[in-house]
Parts: sequence; C-alpha cells; structure tokens
Amino acid sequence: MTTSASSPPSSIATEASAHQLAACYQERWEAETGFAQLKIHLRGSGRVMRSRTPDLVRQEIWAYLLSHWALATLICAAATAAGVDPDRIKFLATLRIVRRSVTDRAACPR
Repeated sequence: MTTSASSPPSSIATEASAHQLAACYQERWEAETGFAQLKIHLRGSGRVMRSRTPDLVRQEIWAYLLSHWALATLICAAATAAGVDPDRIKFLATLRIVRRSVTDRAACPR
C-alpha cells in the first residue's frame, strides 16, 4: 500500500484489501485489550502513579509491564497445559487468582 503526499486521506483505505483491513483491525483490538488490561485491571481504574520523579515513574511503568508479561506467560502456560486457546482464559480472573494466592496467609511461610 503506497500513498503520495497529494493523496487525500480517504484514498488510503481504498487501496487496502478487506483482508488487510480486517488483519489491522484485529491487531489494533489486541493492542487495545492489552492497554485495558494494564490501565484498568492491573493498575486500577482512576488510579495515578505514586512515583514523583521521572526515574521512579519509569521504574513503576516497567513494574506494571513486567507484571503484565508474567500474567500473560502464566495464561499461556495454563492454556497450553489445558489444550485451549490462551484467549479463552480471562485476564481478570487470572489476576484475581494470583492476587489471592500472593496475599493469602498460607502463601507466606512463618
């Protein structure tokens, strides 16, 4: 798909096939789902970052990204073991299970 500087924006969509547009839409939907998992479920809706310096904000962002990656890895491993598509395992349900297991008194040895 090529465009020139003089092409109107509406011509860009007409140069792509329906299959290409559907693939782009699917990719965008996957990205939006990931953003929602991070912003709404993992961090919490309406919550702001606690860090007050740029370095600590970056550290907090990396912590959220690493936590999201760990949960996604857990979901993929569980899906593989169960022989199902990873998209069938809900992110929020997995997050709740992990939070319960981490905060459960039995999880902390005395």
